[in-house]
Amino acid sequence: MTTVVLMGPPGAGKGTHAGHLAERLGVPVVSTGDIFRAQVAAATELGRTAKRFLDAGEYVPDEVTNAMVRERLAAGDARGGFLLDGYPRTLDQAAVLDEILAAQGRSLDAAVILQVDPEDLLHRLLRRAEIEHRSDDTEEVIRRRFQVYEDQTAPLLALYAGRGIRHEVDASAEIDTVRERIRQVADLLRPAA
Repeated sequence: MTTVVLMGPPGAGKGTHAGHLAERLGVPVVSTGDIFRAQVAAATELGRTAKRFLDAGEYVPDEVTNAMVRERLAAGDARGGFLLDGYPRTLDQAAVLDEILAAQGRSLDAAVILQVDPEDLLHRLLRRAEIEHRSDDTEEVIRRRFQVYEDQTAPLLALYAGRGIRHEVDASAEIDTVRERIRQVADLLRPAA
């Protein structure tokens, strides 16, 4: 059983690399961003609420996100482990994740952090906005998301370093190079057969 969170600032490549890392570990990806976008596209009540926050570059409120993650991690396919992409984003969410896992008799095994220079990220996200027509990727919103990450999510890096489960990956290179770096980390995390 392997339980991992994949972290990094907006545009660092979490969505690009989550599937590869999860496949290597033999666990499902649980992506809050994908779930939010699906809810927005379906115009559900959650989707309309989430869209207001996403379009402003803010995080969706914890009570909504925590309930969704709690439910998802109780699903059968997550019992053998999982890769969380986009959660936790705050110290409060990290505490809730610890509670969820403790109630299931497990704990977090690793926090894999993708590191990229912020100016490189800005260019990546502006390119993605053009290609994917994403309403949450204007320069103003991107810079706000960077600030929110710095204020609210960056403190988790110290938390997970203190627990000895933080693994940093330089994600500024070409995709294949980053994928190889992630594979090396995944091989360290896989349980021995």
